[in-house]
Amino acid sequence: MDIGQKIRNLRIQKNLTQEELGERTDLSKGYISQLEHNQSSPSMETFFDILAVLGQTPSDFFQEEKPIQLVYPVDEQTEYHDETKGYTIRWLVPESNENEMEPVAISLDPHGTFKTFEPSPAETFIYVTAGIIGLTLGEKVYRAKAGETIYFHASENHQIQNLAKGVSRCILVATASYL
Repeated sequence: MDIGQKIRNLRIQKNLTQEELGERTDLSKGYISQLEHNQSSPSMETFFDILAVLGQTPSDFFQEEKPIQLVYPVDEQTEYHDETKGYTIRWLVPESNENEMEPVAISLDPHGTFKTFEPSPAETFIYVTAGIIGLTLGEKVYRAKAGETIYFHASENHQIQNLAKGVSRCILVATASYL
């Protein structure tokens, strides 16, 4: 662990200059610079003072950061098929329902429909990759064919369905807990 770099990163996250951190801990700007470049080691008391200003406990500071996952292989994705309604949904990012956005891939069999949703504060984006997707929003029906997009606020009851004779597919990304 690069202690100096971690102190520097925390200082920057708190929008503090070396001088400001020094003033709040009764240390010089030069000494803060030496710490951040691992040219000096602080006493325990000084280290705890720095952590207090940076809003960190020693256990938080030394806890190893979990690597951030940015790529989600197919084998980590979950799929569900509903034969009755004629759709398959694939959650593209595991546990995405805990995030601000939830991306899914939906495949609709001929005459297939996805479940009906009640109004919510969600925003929804749909990119049609194959066929024709219909969106019933309130009393109106909107159509989008392959290559086209649909973007709407989920302010009314809504449902997507397949309007093509063959299979239709789309990528749907919704905010909040849409799905």
